[in-house]
Amino acid sequence: MSKPRDDRQKDLLLPALDQIIDMGHPLVRLAALIDWNILNERFSSVCQAGSGQPGLPTRLVAGLFILKHMHNLSDEVLCARWIENPYYQYFCGELSFCHRLPFDRSSMTRWRQRLGEEQLVALIQESLSVAHKTGAIGPKDLERVVVDTTVQPKAVAHPTDARLLHRAITKLVGLAKRNRVPIRQSYLRLAKRAAIMTGRYTHAHQFKRARRQLKFLRTRLGRIIRDIRRKIDGDTVLEARFGPLLGLAQQVRSQDQHQRGPKVYALHAPEVECIGKGKPRAPYEFGCKVSIATPVTSPKGGQFVLHAKALHGNPFDGHTLGPVIADMEKLTGVETRRIHVDKGYRGHNHPHRFRVWISGQVRRVTASIRREMKRRAPVEPVIGHVKAEHRMDRNYLKGRLGDRINTVLAAAGYNFGLLLRWLAELLRVIIRAFFETVPARNTAWAGRRRQSFTNDSRGQITAAMLASARMNWTGLAGPAPLLSSLLYNRLERKHALRVES
Repeated sequence: MSKPRDDRQKDLLLPALDQIIDMGHPLVRLAALIDWNILNERFSSVCQAGSGQPGLPTRLVAGLFILKHMHNLSDEVLCARWIENPYYQYFCGELSFCHRLPFDRSSMTRWRQRLGEEQLVALIQESLSVAHKTGAIGPKDLERVVVDTTVQPKAVAHPTDARLLHRAITKLVGLAKRNRVPIRQSYLRLAKRAAIMTGRYTHAHQFKRARRQLKFLRTRLGRIIRDIRRKIDGDTVLEARFGPLLGLAQQVRSQDQHQRGPKVYALHAPEVECIGKGKPRAPYEFGCKVSIATPVTSPKGGQFVLHAKALHGNPFDGHTLGPVIADMEKLTGVETRRIHVDKGYRGHNHPHRFRVWISGQVRRVTASIRREMKRRAPVEPVIGHVKAEHRMDRNYLKGRLGDRINTVLAAAGYNFGLLLRWLAELLRVIIRAFFETVPARNTAWAGRRRQSFTNDSRGQITAAMLASARMNWTGLAGPAPLLSSLLYNRLERKHALRVES
C-alpha cells in the first residue's frame, strides 16, 4: 500500500456539509482545533511510498478512531451512524454529504494493526494539546499526578476446566475436518454431555462425580491429540497448521487448578491473565493490568488522562512506576514534580523516590502535600468512566497488541469526550453572559437575572476563558466570526469594568 492521499473535493451535485450543519456545534469546533497535519505525519510514517492503491486519508482514520471510543461504538455501529450523521462526516474531513461508505469496515482493523500503540499515542498527545489551547488544562496540572492500576478485562467467558477441555476437543475436531484429516473418533457428543454434567454435579456439591467427568474429558482430549499427531506426522504443511492449537490443547489438558505459573484461560486469547484486585464482587478478573495517570489538581475541563498503558505479565505495581512516569514525561514534555500513589506501590522503582507520596504516609508531609494526598481518590471515577463509557470494560481486540491499542484509544476517547463537554459549556457561558448584558425593562427582573448568574459557579467568566474562547471561535467560517466578535467585545468590556470595580 502506498502513502495515503487525501484528494477529496466538493461535489457540485451533492450538498456541501458546511451549508447544512451548525458550524457552532461542539464537534465542528473540536474538528477546527485538532491539528490534523501532525496526525497525518505520524500515521503516514507507517506507509511506504511506491506503487499500489493509496491508503485511506489519515484524517478519516483518526476521526473514526476518536468517534468510536468517544461514543462507545462498535465498528459496525460506527459505520452505520457515519452514513446518517453529517457531523461525523464533517469531523472526518468530508466536504460533501456521503450516501455510501467510502471505506470498508475491515479497513479499521487493518489500520489499527498497522499503526500500533506507538503511533496511536499521538491521539492522547493531541487531546492534551487541544485542552491546553482551549484553557481546559494548564501546564501546572501536568506537574503533579496520580497514578493507579486497574484491570482491562478481555472478551472471554469465565474459564472452567470443563469448558476449556470441551472447547479444545471441539476446535481440534473442527480443524481436522477442515483439513480432511481422518480421526478415529470425535467424541463431540460425549464431550458435550460430560461438560454439562460437570457443571450440574459441581452445583449440587457432588464433587467426586464432577471430578470423574473431568477425567473423562481429559482422557478423550488426550486420545484426539495423539491421533492427530500420528496422522499429520511428516507433513510439514499440516504440522504448521495444527502446531499452535495442539500446543494449547496439550497445555489445557496438563494444567492443574493449583499450579503456579502461566495458564491458558481462553483458547482464542491465550494471552489472558488472571488478576486478583481484592474486589468482593469480582475476586478475579481475566485480562491485563493497565496503568492510568491523571492530574492531582482540578483542571477547568475535567480530570484528563495523561497516560495510559497496558502492562502484561501481571507485574507488581511498584515495578511499573518508573517506566510509566518516564513515558508520561516523554508524552507531555513536562517534568513530574509530585506523584501520588496508593499503598500497592510500596517498594517502587522510581529513581526520585522523594517525589513519590504514598497514601497514609506521615513523614515529610506538609499541609499542601496533605491536601494533595486527599485528592488521590478522583482517579477512581476516572477509571470507572474510561471503562464504562469508552470501551475499556471489555476488550474485543485480538492479542497483546489489541490490549495495548484499546487502552490508548479508550484514554484518547475519554479526553476528547471531556473536550466536547468543555466546548459546549464554554458556549453556554458565553451566551448567558451576552444576554446578561442586555438591559432589561424591569429592574427587579434584571437584578434577579444578575443574581442567578453570579450565584452559578460555572457561569463565572475569567480572562483565561475569554482568551481561549476567542481562539476557538475566530477560525470558523460563516456568520460565526461576526457573532463571536460582537459577543467578545461586549464580554471583554464587561470583564474590564468588573476588574476595575
